[in-house]
Order: sequence, then C-alpha cells, then structure tokens
Amino acid sequence: MPTLAKLYSMEEVSGHNTKDDCWIVIDGKVYDVTSYLDEHPGGDDVVVEATAKDATDDFEDVGHSDSARELLQNFCIGELDKSTPTVPELEIYSKKKQASENTQNFMALSKPYWAVPVVIVGVSVVVGFLCLHKK
Repeated sequence: MPTLAKLYSMEEVSGHNTKDDCWIVIDGKVYDVTSYLDEHPGGDDVVVEATAKDATDDFEDVGHSDSARELLQNFCIGELDKSTPTVPELEIYSKKKQASENTQNFMALSKPYWAVPVVIVGVSVVVGFLCLHKK
C-alpha cells in the first residue's frame, strides 16, 4: 500500500525561509533542502530567495541536470495542498495611479502654505496704498 504524501499549505511552507530551515516548492512538491544549502553550487542565497513561493520557474530557468533532479527527490517531504490559495490576492498597482496619488498628496500638503505668502503680499499692497494716500 503506497504511503500518502503529507500535504502542506503554502503558508506553512513559507514559514521555513531561512538558511537554518529552508523549504521550497517545485512542481507541487515540498522539499526540505536545509541540509543541502551548503553544497548547492549556486550558493545558499539563491535557494533561500526561492522560498515562500512556487519555485518551479526558477528551478527550470536555471536548467538543472537530470542528476540534480534526482538529487532533489531525496529532499521531498510532501506535496503542496492545492485546495488552499498559494498566493494572497495582490492589489494591482500602476505608475499612473501612484503619480496621481502623489500629486494629490502634494497638493493637499501645499494648500495651507500658499495662503501665508498671499496674505503677506496682500497686506503689503494695502499698507503701501494707505501710505501713498497719506502723503
């Protein structure tokens, strides 16, 4: 009878994201590669950066050899639970929206400051006219 693979949520996997405790997800499988980090030819930082997300594309982009793929199987601890969301919903963010918000924030901050110089100039003009009419 085959052993059922343990299911892990992406939230659980993403909690293992340090050099001392490193799990990655590739092709729906969860791997605990902590003990391999020191031996990884690309350095441990590359692997740690691939945590907390599906690292399949990163793994494939590098072009790992067949022997690397076989070695990876030694670290498999379970599968990713696909019934839970893998990535939280992200808000779409655009440069136009950011520019518009920045402009509005700038205008809101600058409104109280333009009034003081205008009042000073206005008072100066009135005082100047009063001084000229007294002569």
